[in-house]
Amino acid sequence: MFQATPLTRRKQYSELAAQSVFLSMTLLMVLPLVLIVGYLVYQAWPILSLDFLFSNPRNGMRGGGIWSPLLGTIYLVVISLVIATPIGVLAAVFLNEYATENWFTRVVNLAVVNLAGVPSIVHALFGLGAFVLFARMGKSILAASLTLAIMTLPVIIASTKEALAAVPRSFREACWNVGATRWQTVRHIVLPNSISGILTGVILQVSRAAGETAPIMFTGAVFFKAIEEGNLFAYSLFGQGMALSMHLFTISTQVPDVPAALPFGTAVVLLGTVLLVNALAIVVRVRLRSRRKW
Repeated sequence: MFQATPLTRRKQYSELAAQSVFLSMTLLMVLPLVLIVGYLVYQAWPILSLDFLFSNPRNGMRGGGIWSPLLGTIYLVVISLVIATPIGVLAAVFLNEYATENWFTRVVNLAVVNLAGVPSIVHALFGLGAFVLFARMGKSILAASLTLAIMTLPVIIASTKEALAAVPRSFREACWNVGATRWQTVRHIVLPNSISGILTGVILQVSRAAGETAPIMFTGAVFFKAIEEGNLFAYSLFGQGMALSMHLFTISTQVPDVPAALPFGTAVVLLGTVLLVNALAIVVRVRLRSRRKW
């Protein structure tokens, strides 16, 4: 009964063209990732097994598995996030909920933004001077974790501030009108409604903390250290340890005659570890977001 006018048809063609362009851009981003992951898995497939995960490197790191670096990476990521997350969240709460707008808060916000862009090698030198030498921790897992925590702290602060700012101000005003204090409002209203955004910032830092080599090379990582296989508590906080990123760098550039599949297997395990942690955090974030009332 109704026929499209030339103007309507032009709008439909424009909409279709826009959708095609956006779909093409999405595919151009996703396709290389799929190809890279598929290539890594294909090259690593001959060596991937449970024995590869739970056995230590042997024969000058030309054989065996990756238990020592895998456990060291877990230590570094977990400890750094345990240190950086509460500090970053509390700092963001203060800056967003309590601090008044003045020159001091502007300087702090500018410092947070600038620190997020500092190269990792600079953080490595800072960790070496502050934790290894000045604090006399020596090269240790704790010193490396603290360095990673300092490196990941700015992004956690920035993302948490954005998540807190996204909570409508009317929620705060409703609490204040019934006599709630500022802390009660933050604790019971603001933080529960912004937790999904806070987790987003933490998720972003998991992959960075797991994949960095320079900060841990200067502060606590070693080329090789044999530990008891299968023991989750084989490392000491004040001792040095291996890490997957450092191990991958070592066997790719410093060790001759390494089996072709070994570096790819290490890369796949590193990627899989990061994806597993991210997937768990995303599941938690989705469940928390589904409980929001707005």
